[in-house]
Amino acid sequence: MKDLERFSGKIGKKQPEKAPQASPTQVLPQAQFLTITEEEAGQRIDNYLLRICKGVPKSHIYRILRSGEVRVNKGRIDQLYRLSEGDIVRVPPIRLAEKAEAAVPACEFDIIFEDSHLLVIDKPAGVAVHGGSGVSFGVIEQLRASRPDAKFLELVHRLDRDTSGLLLLAKKRSALTNLHEQMRDGHTDKRYLTLAVGDWKNARQHVKLPLRKYSTPDGERRVSVSEDGLPSHTVFSLLKKYEGFALLEAELKTGRTHQIRVHLASSGFPIAGDDKYGDFALNKALQKADATRGALKRMFLHAHQITFTHPETGKVMTLRAPLAAECERFLVSLGKPLN
Repeated sequence: MKDLERFSGKIGKKQPEKAPQASPTQVLPQAQFLTITEEEAGQRIDNYLLRICKGVPKSHIYRILRSGEVRVNKGRIDQLYRLSEGDIVRVPPIRLAEKAEAAVPACEFDIIFEDSHLLVIDKPAGVAVHGGSGVSFGVIEQLRASRPDAKFLELVHRLDRDTSGLLLLAKKRSALTNLHEQMRDGHTDKRYLTLAVGDWKNARQHVKLPLRKYSTPDGERRVSVSEDGLPSHTVFSLLKKYEGFALLEAELKTGRTHQIRVHLASSGFPIAGDDKYGDFALNKALQKADATRGALKRMFLHAHQITFTHPETGKVMTLRAPLAAECERFLVSLGKPLN
């Protein structure tokens, strides 16, 4: 223990964000010893290394983890190890990729709310929340690139790539943990606007269908209604009715993958523009504007309202994002509502 204290005192509270950045062919002169702060605690070691070792391929990060070159408190760990405050991480000298990776575009998004704990943005449709599965850079990567001094920035929840609207991010680990607890315990209220295809009748309708995730032969993630699936509950309220369409507010009682999309499709009212569970022939027709109707080139699903308790102040907050302009235009093109 004395050795550890002496060692820790020697290196001080060095912040990983200040680690020297290597050029594409430079070898860092010696191993780095980084002390984990309170805000960095709780992360998996692999995710931590991916963040501080800019430009280093993932394959190399996992190789040095497997080889034992990365140590925590002088001991070997695996990639699943979760860091604690005060941990001392040894990062070995790393040669960056000879071919530099493409720079992450530092894009900005419309900010609905921001303070020292939270960042809430209005995500546009067509942008993934994180990279992977053929997507190079998602919202989280772009925001980190635009805020290089941010010590912590993580997604609180996710939205489908083709869904627009409110997306919460935590700027402190304590905020992330608190909001996850609220969502797990059902203390948040998330509501979406969606345009269902068909002759919707009920002013308010509960859909309780168990959902199961699976993968298609080509590896695409899908969800289906199944008796052995997870309990899932959505409440739909009719806002406006059009010829052949209904504008609904969907209130999530559970938060399953593709829940709104599958609940509507399985009930006979697919979402307009849904390319996974929708009416494909109609979607193709909707993409082309004609003399009587505008075009809809995206899925009509928008996260328009969320209510939660602020993790620091304890104040109940309700945030809203206006319906995306392209969806608003399509509604106008449908003419006067029937109700």
